[in-house]
Amino acid sequence: MYAVFRRYEGVTDPAEAGRRVDEGFVPILRQVPGFVAYYWVDAGNGVMVSTSVFEDQAGAEESITRAADFVRDSLASLLPNPAQVTAGQVVAAG
Repeated sequence: MYAVFRRYEGVTDPAEAGRRVDEGFVPILRQVPGFVAYYWVDAGNGVMVSTSVFEDQAGAEESITRAADFVRDSLASLLPNPAQVTAGQVVAAG
């Protein structure tokens, strides 16, 4: 499995960002081959973090592209700073 973590700072409206992600982005991710799970977390103080899990690296890389497109098209006004993206192979899970 592969996971992708995205950290967004300076989020101007976390509730609205969460709504848009839930209604618009989650359905997009579910279409990516190898999709396992997705979580969007309000970490407080204008910070939001997402975690995407896929069966393989190809799905994880596709999610990075789709996330960038979605942010540009639907979230740019709420997420003024670029995401900090970290991705890698899952080596332990519970």
